Amino acid sequence: MLINPADLKNRLSTLSQRYSQLRGRLDLEKKKARLAEIEVLAAKPDFWQNSSQSSQILKERGALTHLLTVWQEQGKKIEDLEVLLELAQEETDEQAFVDVLTDLKVQERALQQLELEMLLGGEDDDKDAIITIHAGAGGTEAQDWAEMLLRMYLRFAERQGFRTEIYDLLPGDEAGVKSSTFAVSGPHAYGYLKSESGIHRLVRISPFDASGRRHTSFAAVFVYPEADEDIQIDLQEKDLRIDTFRASGAGGQHVNKTSSAVRLTHIPTGIVVSMQNERSQHRNRELAMRVLKSRLYELEKSKRQEKAQVVLDAQKDIAWGSQIRSYVLQPYRLIKDHRTKHEEGNVEAVLDGDLDAFIEAYLLSTAVS
Repeated sequence: MLINPADLKNRLSTLSQRYSQLRGRLDLEKKKARLAEIEVLAAKPDFWQNSSQSSQILKERGALTHLLTVWQEQGKKIEDLEVLLELAQEETDEQAFVDVLTDLKVQERALQQLELEMLLGGEDDDKDAIITIHAGAGGTEAQDWAEMLLRMYLRFAERQGFRTEIYDLLPGDEAGVKSSTFAVSGPHAYGYLKSESGIHRLVRISPFDASGRRHTSFAAVFVYPEADEDIQIDLQEKDLRIDTFRASGAGGQHVNKTSSAVRLTHIPTGIVVSMQNERSQHRNRELAMRVLKSRLYELEKSKRQEKAQVVLDAQKDIAWGSQIRSYVLQPYRLIKDHRTKHEEGNVEAVLDGDLDAFIEAYLLSTAVS
C-alpha cells in the first residue's frame, strides 16, 4: 500500500483548519462560562429542592462537559498526528504512514460528528427519544421488516453509546414483530433520530416465499421527544379509557395467568398506547403514560407550528407513495432517502445501524430550508 505523504499532509491541514473554524461556531468561551455557572448552582444547599429542574440542569452540565472534553481531546489528537507525520517523513517509514492514515480517518470522522452536533439546535433536539414501529399490511413479510428496523435502530443506539429500553413488543404471528415501542436515551437522542419518522419501504426476495418472488413491504416509524417531567400535560381521567388484558406472545405461564398488559386511549385525540412487556400492571401503566405524554407533547408542538394532524395523519397510510426511504435488496442493492436524495450502496452496514450519512443529509437539508 503506497501512501503519498503530500496527500496526508493536505488532509491533515484541512482537518486542522476545520477544527479551528469550528471553535468560533461552537462559542466555547460561552459554554465554559455556562458550565462554571452550573457548578455554582449545583453546590447550593437548596439545589435539589426542585428535583425536575435540578435533573435538567445536571443533564445540561453533562452535555457541556461532554462537548468540551471531546473538543479538547480532538485538538490534542490532531497535534499528535502532526508530530507523527513529521517523524514518518523524516524516517520515510511506510508503516508509519499507514498508521497516520488510519488515525487520520478516525479523527476526520470524530470532527464530522462534532460538526453534525452543531446542527442539533432544535427545540427538543437535546431530549431523549421514544420510537414506535408498526408493521404495514402484508402479514409475516411486513412484520419481519418491522423487526429488521427495530434491530437497525437498536444497533445505531449501541454505536452511539445511547441507552435503550424496550417498552412494548408485540410479536408477529409467525416471525418478526407487529409493533414495538422503545426509548433511546443519550445526548441529542431525539435530534439524531427525528429524521427517521415516516414510512420505510423494503424490496427484496422474500425468505417466506417458496417461489422466491420479490416482495415489497412497508413499516411506519414514529419518533417522539420524551416529555420532561416539568412540562405540564393536561391529562384528565375523563379523557382516558384504560383497559387491561393478558399479555400475548412468548413469556411462559405468566402471559396466560395475569392481566398485566395495559392499553390507554386518549379519547379527544384517539391516540392509543399499549404496554405489555413488564410483569407488573403498574409498571406497564407507568410506561404507557410516559409514551402518551410524549405523543401529546409532540402533537401540541405540531399545533403550535400549524401542523396539528401531522403525527396522526402519517399513521393512516403505511403503503406505496408515502415512504421517506426505500431499502432495495433486489434486483439491485441501494438505500435511498426520498427527501434528501441521499443514497448508500452498502445496505448491510445501514441495516446494521450505520445511519450517520442519512441523518447528516437530513439535518443539513432542514438547516438549509
